[in-house]
Amino acid sequence: MSIPWARAEFEQQLRSLGSRYHIHHPFNRMLNEGRATPEQIRGWVANRFYYQVAIPIKDAAILANCPDREVRRAWVQRILDHDGFEIGGTKDEGGIEAWLRLAEATGLLREEVLDLRHVVPGVRFAVDAYVNFARRAPWQEAVCSSLSELFAPEIHQQRLASWPEHYGWIEPAGLAYFRQRVGRARRDVEQGLAITLEHFDTYPLQRRALEVLQFKLDVLWAMNDAMAWKYGVS
Repeated sequence: MSIPWARAEFEQQLRSLGSRYHIHHPFNRMLNEGRATPEQIRGWVANRFYYQVAIPIKDAAILANCPDREVRRAWVQRILDHDGFEIGGTKDEGGIEAWLRLAEATGLLREEVLDLRHVVPGVRFAVDAYVNFARRAPWQEAVCSSLSELFAPEIHQQRLASWPEHYGWIEPAGLAYFRQRVGRARRDVEQGLAITLEHFDTYPLQRRALEVLQFKLDVLWAMNDAMAWKYGVS
């Protein structure tokens, strides 16, 4: 049996999969390099909404499968981040609402985003596969799949840096989702990474963790493939 990687080496193995993150997909590069048309921007926003609304459902599945109270107490924050909350006079409208405001800032009507009329089959299939994985897999594997967020701050920062310059027709307030996710993604990574490094402590389990993270990266890549097929790449 192969000797397991030390924690630092295991983390580096996980981070090395960043070369397969959808930040490198031609459709995403087009968006961030300023080559997208308004139709392509709107198509991306409307389709990604299906992923946004699936995130708290995925996280609820993790909670349902997790017997560890301390993990649940921390993980539930992810649902609140996306669905929003109002507790004791503190209110946060949440990431789904922020995404709807992004949609409106690009010229989409709220109704046409909410009713999912623009979601292409490939996006729906990929997102549903991810949610079903979270429901059926061991909760530690579902946690590991969330580590695509290792690479998320960079993609949000790219959008914040390039979109105001290239797409001045988008209302700046609509970019609030990306601003809030930069910090929250880093927090979420710390939690997910700690659980993954602790649980996947044999070489076979570490190899499985890499497979799980690759699956999630494939989900995100497949979503971009489907949108590129529908809207083209300029």
